[in-house]
Amino acid sequence: MLRSLGQRPVAGGDEDLKVAGLRTAVSRLRRELAAHPAEFPDRAIAEDELAALAAMTIDGTPEIPLLRRSLLLIAGAIGSVSALAPALSEVRSAVDLFGEPPRR
Repeated sequence: MLRSLGQRPVAGGDEDLKVAGLRTAVSRLRRELAAHPAEFPDRAIAEDELAALAAMTIDGTPEIPLLRRSLLLIAGAIGSVSALAPALSEVRSAVDLFGEPPRR
C-alpha cells in the first residue's frame, strides 16, 4: 500500500507504521491549522515546522531530536489555540512512538 503512494518502505515494519502515523497526524494538524480562521502571532512558525515534519516523513525514519524540536516549536506556537489541541495531541503521540533521543 505504501508503495502505491510513492513512498519507500523503511527497514522494519514498525518504522513504516510510525512514519505513516506521523504523516497522518501532521497532515490533519496542517489541514486544521489552515482552516482555522483566527490569526495569531506564531502561526507562521507552526506552519513552517509542520512543513518540516511532513518533509521528514518522506525520507524514511526521521531523526528523533529534530522531531522533538519541531514538536516543541509547534506546541509553543499553537498551544493556546484550544480548537487545535486534539490534532496537536495526535502529533505529539505520533512523535512519542519514535522514543526518546539518545543521551549524550
